Amino acid sequence: MSVPVIGVGERRARLGRRQLLAPSARAARVEDVADAVVGLHATDAATVYLSACARLAEPSAAEVDRALYGDVSLVKLLSMRRTIFAVTEGLAPYVSAGAARAIAAKERATLLKHLRDHAEGWDAARLAETEREVLAALAVRGEATTKELGEAVPQLRETMLMSAGKAYEAKQSVGSRLMRLLASDGHVRRCRPRGSWLSSSYPWALVPQWPDVPVREAKAEVVRRWLAAYGPGTVEDVKWWTGWTLGEVRTALADVGARGVALADGAAALVLPGDEGPVAAPEPWAALLPALDPAVMGWRGRDWYLRPEDVPALFDRAGNAGPTVWWCGEVVGGWAQRADGEVVWRLFRDVGVEAERAVAVEAGRLAAWLGEVRVTPRFRTPLERELVAKG
Repeated sequence: MSVPVIGVGERRARLGRRQLLAPSARAARVEDVADAVVGLHATDAATVYLSACARLAEPSAAEVDRALYGDVSLVKLLSMRRTIFAVTEGLAPYVSAGAARAIAAKERATLLKHLRDHAEGWDAARLAETEREVLAALAVRGEATTKELGEAVPQLRETMLMSAGKAYEAKQSVGSRLMRLLASDGHVRRCRPRGSWLSSSYPWALVPQWPDVPVREAKAEVVRRWLAAYGPGTVEDVKWWTGWTLGEVRTALADVGARGVALADGAAALVLPGDEGPVAAPEPWAALLPALDPAVMGWRGRDWYLRPEDVPALFDRAGNAGPTVWWCGEVVGGWAQRADGEVVWRLFRDVGVEAERAVAVEAGRLAAWLGEVRVTPRFRTPLERELVAKG
């Protein structure tokens, strides 16, 4: 019996609808956006806002602020692939149990080794006691920056000399590493930044403890969400996106009853049960998506939406995607914001008048909600730098 075939056009139709990129699919609330893509990349503070607003019917930084800091219905976790994701409060227990806790265990072991090697008087007991003191201080203060917490817990102010004797040696505070660890473990969260929504200076607050979810159940739920948003995908896609072992991926796929399909090139892929059928194509759509957007970082195999020859212009050497221009489910160029606020872009080839007009509309939409804000990606790419330099 032959398996269903899901071609490139079908995959692009799913992308436009399920990841809320077609205008008719856009959402009213940030929580709906985050769930639609499983989680919003949050390594770069700007990405959460730009990715969300590209998918909102009425883009607004205030709407993202509401979810992150008002209702606290979005939570940032160091999780899949050791990347920070902003996920909904309902999904957070699954992401925590399925990915973040394992990352936290590795982070704790690494931090303890660094403390033993590069600081004095540290062992597992002292690290655990310091963590307890930090949590107690936050319980009293409500919220505080790492620097402010250092006033109550002096150990946070101690430093580690990393890469001693090398040209890139640097001192790193215990506090910066420890707070990241506590966040990975689900004990603390980042609060509203001190400054604009682009600021990386923020206080911390305690997080109410989530329900305890068995690890296997949690991994299955994360994979179910991924297949719903990104399927069809290969086993390699799921392994790359989650950062799990092949065995963990296969177990999770079996637990959700994933069904086999074939891609246009004949490769084996998987979808959720009942999702083998076609999806109606949305209206033609354009999108200007930010660096590290979930759409460009969602799969390991990207040839169906990104030409290999365009990769060097759009990615840095570490594999981080820069700002991209999309037309009907395909990356067709890149964009940047110049110092005067102008949003500029370059298309890699002739995509037609309709596409060019749609891209211009999206650039205007982006510039309008950004207003006086200027965004520079944390991970800069060749095309983004070139576009900015020509301003």
